[in-house]
This record gives sequence, C-alpha cells and structure tokens, in this order.
Amino acid sequence: MYSQGTKGLSRIKSRIQELISWADREICMEPDEFAYRIGWTVSRTGFGARRYRDPRFDQLSVPRRVPEEVS
Repeated sequence: MYSQGTKGLSRIKSRIQELISWADREICMEPDEFAYRIGWTVSRTGFGARRYRDPRFDQLSVPRRVPEEVS
C-alpha cells in the first residue's frame, strides 16, 4: 500500500481551501463589484456572507436640540 503521508494530505487540504475561496468569490462577485463601484467598504464575514457599509454614515451627526421657548 502506498501512502503520500502528511505532504499529500496538506496538498489536498490546500486544494480544498482554494476551491472554497473560489466558490465564495463567485457567489458574492456581483454584489461586491456593485459595492466597490459606489464606494462602499466590503468585509467578508463568512462563506457567502459579506458586510457592506457606506463610509458616509461616519459623517452623519445627531441634530442639535433646539430649546423650547416658554411664553
């Protein structure tokens, strides 16, 4: 019986990781391209999952309260 040992096993694991990464990119390609095109940031949160964020949200501020006048 011929055994490839741990070198063969690590090669198989590496190839599986490549296939998983490829599948993940393929699944999310269109939404990612759209988000990049309009200037959003994209964070990968898991297989087939992304967090899209518009950086302009950081520029928003809470409006100041106007004191009510008592007559």
